[in-house]
Amino acid sequence: MYFNRKDLSDETLLHFYRSILLPRMIEEKMLLLLRQGKISKWFSGIGQEAIATGVALAMGSDEWIMPLHRNLGVFTGRNMPLHKLVRQWLGDKSGYSKGRERSFHFGSRAHHICGMISHLGPQLAVADGVALAYKLRKENKVSLAFTGEGGTSEGDFHEALNVAAVWDLPVIFVIENNGYALSTPTEEQYRCEGLIERARGYGMEGVRIDGNNILAVYDTIRGVRDFCIARQKPYLVECATFRMRGHEEASGVKYIPDYLFEIWEQKDPVKKFEEYLLKEGVLTPAAIAAIKESLSDHIEEELKAGLDTQPIIPDAREELNDVYAPIDRETSTYYFYDDGPPQRDAHAPFRYLDAIREGLRQSMLRHDNLILMGQDIATYGGAFKITEGLAAEFGKERVRNTPLCESAILGASLGLCLEGYKSVVEMQFADFVSAGFTQIVNNLAKIHYRWGQHADVVIRMPAGGGVGAGPFHSQSNEAWFVHTPGLKVVYPSTARDAKGLLIAAINDPNPVMYFEHKALYRSVSDRVPEEYYTVEIGKARQAQEGEDITIITYGSGVYWAMDYAENTPDLSIEILDLRTLLPLDYEAIAQAVKKTGKVIVLHEDTLTGGIGGEIAAWIGEHCFEYLDAPAMRCASLDTPVPFNEALERHFLAKFRLGECIDRLLEY
Repeated sequence: MYFNRKDLSDETLLHFYRSILLPRMIEEKMLLLLRQGKISKWFSGIGQEAIATGVALAMGSDEWIMPLHRNLGVFTGRNMPLHKLVRQWLGDKSGYSKGRERSFHFGSRAHHICGMISHLGPQLAVADGVALAYKLRKENKVSLAFTGEGGTSEGDFHEALNVAAVWDLPVIFVIENNGYALSTPTEEQYRCEGLIERARGYGMEGVRIDGNNILAVYDTIRGVRDFCIARQKPYLVECATFRMRGHEEASGVKYIPDYLFEIWEQKDPVKKFEEYLLKEGVLTPAAIAAIKESLSDHIEEELKAGLDTQPIIPDAREELNDVYAPIDRETSTYYFYDDGPPQRDAHAPFRYLDAIREGLRQSMLRHDNLILMGQDIATYGGAFKITEGLAAEFGKERVRNTPLCESAILGASLGLCLEGYKSVVEMQFADFVSAGFTQIVNNLAKIHYRWGQHADVVIRMPAGGGVGAGPFHSQSNEAWFVHTPGLKVVYPSTARDAKGLLIAAINDPNPVMYFEHKALYRSVSDRVPEEYYTVEIGKARQAQEGEDITIITYGSGVYWAMDYAENTPDLSIEILDLRTLLPLDYEAIAQAVKKTGKVIVLHEDTLTGGIGGEIAAWIGEHCFEYLDAPAMRCASLDTPVPFNEALERHFLAKFRLGECIDRLLEY
């Protein structure tokens, strides 16, 4: 192994030695604690320390790094207190995630480290978003994300590289190629000679280096960092290394040939660097012994503090409160139109589509850190022309066309948030959100509960049928997200609510799924206040008063219910427009139930697994004594949405509403 110190001083080399030795000695101690049963799981980086350590040394302390399992050197390199790391690994409340996350699945804003999720690949796109923030602010910084050779097979790897290349982002992607993804060897993982070949496929530069040589890693990352800043381009670095332990300790190493351990033992990154420093005269055997003794004392002292823990006493209120980032009411005292009449005359009748556009525009004016992203949303104005004119007014840096990379763009939205930006991401159709599902339900939704990081992201979801668009452009998929703690789900039915709820969603520090019904875009109009206002998320509205039965609904269901009421004047129908599906306004639901004693929950989504089942169950559990009949559900057929106009009419819940009401009235 050839080491080139270049102009590094002896003092710097000694610092490097301590930096790479510390994670090795910590790991050896952790393996002992694992055998003693004091920690439950460990992903060892023994044999790979030069990569994480070299990266941490080369990056600026205020530049974000997205590490993975075997990157202890990043955490120690950022001077995170070992006693607190130990408490994190023990699952103690005083760790970085209050006992809610394991090993290295946590982050720290103070240390500019973004915690991984087990899906691995989504981390890469988060680095894109951070790099975009640096680029927008014209800061001389880069972000860096780790992946393994196995992770390069994931779609998220390809999406993240493509977005970084297309947007010319200063981001470094580091592949730790240790030969095995758990037990799958590289020959079963990819067919290219080297993973660095993939860089050229995305129009970016790349280099393959010896990942066991700390000076090579440091020098390469420093040079690549300078390149990315100067050229405003991404870069791919493949580090050849080997994993001397199993994927995690429980998996063992029986699937790896013995000869590989013999080969790589001769390339041990700590030992080889130590030998080099001895040869250079930077170290002496006595100095090595003194350094190891000093680090050992430090580790023992920190372990003593870290192991001094108390059992967690679960508190349901605290757990629930930490699912969402708190809203700063002092800085969010915007006008809620439900609290009184608008301060100025409302527009002339305003379309649902125009109200959404105005909500976006006024928010762009109010928040200069707000970025809009989506397919064809810039000059073209989006598939439904919602964003028409916004790129001309605010520029294409803030109104950004994206490649067809739903997962990467959603990940980038989180990266932007790490650097203080807000974002609104438009799904061209709600149906396409499945391509970015992991980012939403596992990354955005859980991040505040996991380590206190808010996710200031709104995802616009043009949804619903009735427009003859078939199975992949007509779904009502809000129930997918209502089941996910950490998300908020809103679904306005009126133009007035569409604007107010969108502004509220943009002001909210939590990820909000904002559903907008395509059939309402140009068919629904009402008077919308001109001023900047919000409608409170989590509050239903009484759409119509009635005494005989109650229909609880949202979106297009509001108009189906009102049409039925208008055509059935002998029946007095109370209509409750939920507006927000997560969190639900249970108080309003209870009041609507008490008023009539007979309830139908109406929604366009299919019956099985729809939110109507949850609402009906809650009513049965909490409002049973007020019911004169079972709470009924009226929903669409349990089929995909058909294309043929007659079939679609038959599919939709509106077709069965009269029958459901008749059955309810028979009780």
